[in-house]
Amino acid sequence: MKRKDFLKKLSLSSLSIMSAPLLLRGEQNRMKMDKTSIDIVGHNHLPNKEIKTMKSVIHKANTRGHANHGWLNSYHSFSFANYYNPERMNFGVLRVLNDDQVAEGKGFGTHPHSNMEIISIPLSGDLEHKDSMGNTTVIKEGDIQVMSAGTGIQHSEFNRNTDKEVRFLQIWVIPNKQNVTPRYDQIPLKELEKENEFYQVLSPNQDDQGVWIHQDAWFNIGDFKKETSTTYSINKTGNSVYAFVLEGNVSINGQELEKRDGMGIWDETELKIEAKPNSKVLLMEVPLENK
Repeated sequence: MKRKDFLKKLSLSSLSIMSAPLLLRGEQNRMKMDKTSIDIVGHNHLPNKEIKTMKSVIHKANTRGHANHGWLNSYHSFSFANYYNPERMNFGVLRVLNDDQVAEGKGFGTHPHSNMEIISIPLSGDLEHKDSMGNTTVIKEGDIQVMSAGTGIQHSEFNRNTDKEVRFLQIWVIPNKQNVTPRYDQIPLKELEKENEFYQVLSPNQDDQGVWIHQDAWFNIGDFKKETSTTYSINKTGNSVYAFVLEGNVSINGQELEKRDGMGIWDETELKIEAKPNSKVLLMEVPLENK
């Protein structure tokens, strides 16, 4: 697929599946601290600075959108709230990838979502979750949480600790089914973890390893303690992969990436990964189009 056709598909899928007002309403409701509204602080509108080839796009860590609200320090790989970049609306059905840090004892007040698959992956600390489905729980490093918002849910998220911040990835995936019954799931990853190879944490299949969502998507984490050469095979023909480096340095198909760099790859059936010691990477395999 030619790069211009690919970028056109990204733009069309973003506009046709999710409206801007929904994003703004959701984010405005998120901008609460201890149930007290605060002003939304302007994000920095960085130049795109993408590195593009015929089959990939690279987003360096320092070109992400950034918002620091004091209690919330957030980096956006794609357009979100006041950070708007028309060339970074999404990667296929991957709509949001936020790298969030929440201050001690603070968090997001109750806010709504609908027709979105929402995945949270804590990187450190403890995040307390409450929702309109009756779930009250804590997710921590080593867990993965998923919500199918479907016909509509409300939830809140707070840093449970008063002595340390919580860091987590907030990921939104556009579903392939609308208005499903809302659902919640959370699992520890300890029994799935493998060193120096990729292990699956999310798929479209209820009976498969990890959590599942309403989309033909597969997430894998690679935690490399030593220098490692490995491959990743695409699960479904036509799918693409967005790689996000959590720690260290990796090379994917010859492209060097550092901590918090992102890289989207399409029109490939297999990826070649070279990882330096103490590196960690999240691979998000998603469709380019929502069918």
